[in-house]
Amino acid sequence: MLSKQLLRSGTSIGANIKEALQGQSRKDFVAKMSIALKEAVESEYWLELLYKTNYLSADSFNVFINNIREIIKLLSSIVKTTKTSINN
Repeated sequence: MLSKQLLRSGTSIGANIKEALQGQSRKDFVAKMSIALKEAVESEYWLELLYKTNYLSADSFNVFINNIREIIKLLSSIVKTTKTSINN
């Protein structure tokens, strides 16, 4: 069940990024990227639970968690930068 939650949130990241790239406005772009960011944070949570319940080895967890945290940093930066450019 946990792995299905991770699959759902993980695939939602890409889907929302794809939608954002076709956004009708900068605000629409930010809205979709913000959803992608929220899904990335949720994916981080599910990865942590999978590791704590021994569904993931330490090695696998470290690879996945480092990747999702990098995605979170990138999406956070995109959202912040775009919001700033809209407000200026």
